[in-house]
Amino acid sequence: MTQVIINEHGKIIVSEETIATIAGAAALESYGLVGMCSRSRLKDNIVELLGKENLARGVEITVSNDRIIIDLYIIVSWGTKISEVAQNVMETVKYAVENQVGLQVEKVNVNVQGVRVSQVK
Repeated sequence: MTQVIINEHGKIIVSEETIATIAGAAALESYGLVGMCSRSRLKDNIVELLGKENLARGVEITVSNDRIIIDLYIIVSWGTKISEVAQNVMETVKYAVENQVGLQVEKVNVNVQGVRVSQVK
């Protein structure tokens, strides 16, 4: 489903995939976030860390009445406070989507799917 914005200059059509990519890129800027994981593989209890080219697969967008609800599926870094990472991700994503797309974000839900432990060599 696409989102249509009409202004005095014409019509702008923004796909949900575009909104998801903007949200995923903004989330990756947050401290403590290792990456996004695919929401489609969660049923199998397999968490796949996504690369930058697949960010939209870790984001689910719901649009209703010109309001957006964003669900993010993330992996955090070991040793970070999960609640602070999640709060930072919520604020960063909401700000980025509202400023780049021009639509109101109603909610940003953060689903922490795992913690990544760095290996010391």
